[in-house]
Amino acid sequence: MSESFPLATEPEGVVASLVERFNSGKVSAMMEQFEPGIVFVARDGRAITDPNEIAAQLERDISLGLPLKAKARHVFVAGDIAQIVLDWSIDGTGPDGEHVHLEGSASDVVRRGADGRWRYLIDNALGTAMREPA
Repeated sequence: MSESFPLATEPEGVVASLVERFNSGKVSAMMEQFEPGIVFVARDGRAITDPNEIAAQLERDISLGLPLKAKARHVFVAGDIAQIVLDWSIDGTGPDGEHVHLEGSASDVVRRGADGRWRYLIDNALGTAMREPA
Protein backbone atom coordinates (compact mmCIF):
# COMPACT_ATOMS: atom_id res chain seq x y z
CA MET A 1 0.00 0.00 0.00
CA SER A 2 1.28 3.43 -0.89
CA GLU A 3 1.96 5.60 2.14
CA SER A 4 1.53 8.75 0.07
CA PHE A 5 -2.04 7.70 -0.82
CA PRO A 6 -3.51 5.99 2.25
CA LEU A 7 -6.63 3.92 1.82
CA ALA A 8 -9.74 5.06 3.67
CA THR A 9 -10.34 3.75 7.19
CA GLU A 10 -14.03 4.73 7.01
CA PRO A 11 -16.37 4.25 4.04
CA GLU A 12 -17.04 8.01 4.02
CA GLY A 13 -13.34 8.55 3.22
CA VAL A 14 -13.34 6.42 0.07
CA VAL A 15 -14.31 9.32 -2.21
CA ALA A 16 -11.50 11.60 -0.99
CA SER A 17 -9.03 8.73 -1.48
CA LEU A 18 -10.39 8.14 -5.00
CA VAL A 19 -9.99 11.81 -5.94
CA GLU A 20 -6.46 12.02 -4.51
CA ARG A 21 -5.36 8.86 -6.29
CA PHE A 22 -6.92 9.82 -9.66
CA ASN A 23 -5.50 13.34 -9.52
CA SER A 24 -2.02 11.95 -8.79
CA GLY A 25 -1.94 10.81 -12.41
CA LYS A 26 -0.75 7.36 -11.32
CA VAL A 27 -2.74 4.39 -12.54
CA SER A 28 -0.86 2.24 -10.00
CA ALA A 29 -2.28 4.40 -7.18
CA MET A 30 -5.78 3.82 -8.53
CA MET A 31 -5.24 0.07 -8.82
CA GLU A 32 -4.19 -0.20 -5.15
CA GLN A 33 -7.69 0.78 -4.04
CA PHE A 34 -9.28 -2.25 -5.72
CA GLU A 35 -9.94 -5.64 -4.11
CA PRO A 36 -8.61 -8.69 -5.96
CA GLY A 37 -11.47 -9.80 -8.21
CA ILE A 38 -12.90 -6.27 -8.57
CA VAL A 39 -15.68 -5.76 -11.07
CA PHE A 40 -15.03 -2.56 -13.03
CA VAL A 41 -17.97 -1.49 -15.17
CA ALA A 42 -16.79 0.06 -18.46
CA ARG A 43 -18.60 2.89 -20.24
CA ASP A 44 -20.15 0.35 -22.63
CA GLY A 45 -21.57 -1.64 -19.71
CA ARG A 46 -19.07 -4.51 -19.81
CA ALA A 47 -18.02 -5.94 -16.45
CA ILE A 48 -14.21 -6.04 -16.52
CA THR A 49 -12.23 -8.15 -14.05
CA ASP A 50 -8.83 -8.34 -15.79
CA PRO A 51 -6.45 -5.96 -13.96
CA ASN A 52 -4.59 -5.05 -17.17
CA GLU A 53 -7.81 -4.09 -18.93
CA ILE A 54 -8.97 -2.11 -15.88
CA ALA A 55 -5.64 -0.25 -15.84
CA ALA A 56 -6.05 0.56 -19.56
CA GLN A 57 -9.55 1.95 -18.91
CA LEU A 58 -8.20 4.13 -16.08
CA GLU A 59 -5.22 5.28 -18.16
CA ARG A 60 -7.60 6.60 -20.83
CA ASP A 61 -9.21 9.01 -18.36
CA ILE A 62 -6.10 9.84 -16.32
CA SER A 63 -4.14 10.65 -19.49
CA LEU A 64 -6.50 13.57 -20.13
CA GLY A 65 -4.51 15.37 -17.42
CA LEU A 66 -7.68 16.87 -15.97
CA PRO A 67 -8.75 16.78 -12.33
CA LEU A 68 -11.49 14.55 -11.04
CA LYS A 69 -14.04 16.22 -8.80
CA ALA A 70 -16.35 13.99 -6.78
CA LYS A 71 -18.75 14.27 -3.88
CA ALA A 72 -20.55 11.49 -2.03
CA ARG A 73 -24.32 11.76 -2.16
CA HIS A 74 -25.11 8.67 -0.04
CA VAL A 75 -23.09 6.14 1.91
CA PHE A 76 -24.97 3.03 3.05
CA VAL A 77 -23.09 0.66 5.36
CA ALA A 78 -23.88 -2.93 6.32
CA GLY A 79 -21.05 -4.28 8.47
CA ASP A 80 -17.93 -4.54 6.31
CA ILE A 81 -19.73 -3.67 3.04
CA ALA A 82 -20.82 -0.22 1.88
CA GLN A 83 -22.53 1.23 -1.16
CA ILE A 84 -21.41 4.71 -2.14
CA VAL A 85 -23.44 6.87 -4.50
CA LEU A 86 -21.36 9.78 -5.72
CA ASP A 87 -21.50 12.53 -8.31
CA TRP A 88 -18.29 13.10 -10.28
CA SER A 89 -16.96 15.18 -13.15
CA ILE A 90 -13.84 15.68 -15.25
CA ASP A 91 -13.86 19.01 -17.05
CA GLY A 92 -11.32 21.15 -18.90
CA THR A 93 -9.15 21.32 -21.98
CA GLY A 94 -7.63 17.99 -22.96
CA PRO A 95 -4.11 17.40 -24.27
CA ASP A 96 -5.40 17.77 -27.85
CA GLY A 97 -6.75 21.27 -27.11
CA GLU A 98 -10.38 20.10 -27.21
CA HIS A 99 -12.85 20.69 -24.40
CA VAL A 100 -13.56 17.58 -22.32
CA HIS A 101 -16.58 17.15 -20.10
CA LEU A 102 -17.32 13.81 -18.49
CA GLU A 103 -19.71 13.36 -15.59
CA GLY A 104 -21.85 10.82 -13.90
CA SER A 105 -23.39 9.48 -10.75
CA ALA A 106 -21.55 6.37 -9.64
CA SER A 107 -22.94 3.48 -7.65
CA ASP A 108 -19.95 1.74 -6.09
CA VAL A 109 -19.55 -1.09 -3.58
CA VAL A 110 -16.60 -1.17 -1.16
CA ARG A 111 -15.49 -3.62 1.52
CA ARG A 112 -13.43 -3.24 4.68
CA GLY A 113 -10.46 -5.59 4.59
CA ALA A 114 -8.79 -7.38 7.50
CA ASP A 115 -6.41 -4.39 7.71
CA GLY A 116 -9.36 -2.03 8.37
CA ARG A 117 -8.99 -0.29 4.98
CA TRP A 118 -11.86 0.10 2.50
CA ARG A 119 -11.38 -1.07 -1.10
CA TYR A 120 -13.61 -1.25 -4.15
CA LEU A 121 -15.46 -4.48 -4.96
CA ILE A 122 -17.55 -2.90 -7.74
CA ASP A 123 -16.60 0.33 -9.51
CA ASN A 124 -19.62 1.43 -11.53
CA ALA A 125 -18.83 5.05 -12.50
CA LEU A 126 -21.99 5.56 -14.52
CA GLY A 127 -24.46 3.98 -12.12
CA THR A 128 -27.74 3.45 -13.98
CA ALA A 129 -26.95 5.80 -16.89
CA MET A 130 -27.23 4.59 -20.46
CA ARG A 131 -23.99 3.10 -21.75
CA GLU A 132 -22.18 3.86 -24.98
CA PRO A 133 -22.81 1.24 -27.67
CA ALA A 134 -20.22 -1.55 -27.63
